[in-house]
Amino acid sequence: MRVLVVEDEQILADSIAAGLRREAFAVDVSYDGDSALERAFVNEYDVIVLDRDLPRIHGDEVCRQVVEERPATRILMLTASGAVTDRVHGLELGADDYLPKPFAFAELLARVRALTRRSHTPTPPRITRAGIELDTSRRYALRDGRPLHLTNKEFSVLYELLRADGAVVSPEQLLERVWDEHIDPFTNVVRVTVMNLRRKLGDPPIIRTIPEAGYQL
Repeated sequence: MRVLVVEDEQILADSIAAGLRREAFAVDVSYDGDSALERAFVNEYDVIVLDRDLPRIHGDEVCRQVVEERPATRILMLTASGAVTDRVHGLELGADDYLPKPFAFAELLARVRALTRRSHTPTPPRITRAGIELDTSRRYALRDGRPLHLTNKEFSVLYELLRADGAVVSPEQLLERVWDEHIDPFTNVVRVTVMNLRRKLGDPPIIRTIPEAGYQL
C-alpha cells in the first residue's frame, strides 16, 4: 500500500516514513503543502499522513483539495493541538481520522492500516486464496500451512496479486502500488521480485505470467 507522509519537521517525517517502510508500505515524503499537493495529484496514494501546520500551503487547504480531487485517498491528519474544535474542523474538511501530537508510532501504524482497508475496494486484513493465507496486521504469509519467509516487497506483491482476486495485475500497477516515486520506471525489479516470490511459494506454481499484460494468481 502506498502512503504519502506530509510533515514539515523533517526528522519526524523521515522517522514516520522509515517506520512505515519497515512495515512494507511504499512511502513518499513531503515537507510542505506545495510539494504535497503536487505528489498527491501525480501519484495514487491509499493514505496521506498530513500535518495540519504546514508552510507554504496550510494542511487544511491540502486536505480540502485532496478530498475534492482524490476522494478515494484517506487522510490521517496530525496536529500539535488536541483541542476538540481542531479535531472537528479537520474532520469537517474531509479528513478520515485525526491524531494529536505527540503520538506513539504503534498507534499511527494501526490507524494507517485501518484506513488502507477503507481505501479503494475494502480489503480485509487477512486474505485466503489458492492455499495462500496472508495477514497484513500480523505480517505473516502461509502456503498450505507452511510459513513463507518473504521480504517486504515480496509480501506486498503477493498482497496485490491476492487482492486482485484473479484479475491480471500489470508490472506498471505493481510499481505504482509497491514501490515509491524514486523507483526507475524502466527497472526489472518487478520481474525479479515475482521470480523470487515464485521460488519461495514452491510447487505447484500459482502465479501466471500473462504475455504483454502482467501477472495473475
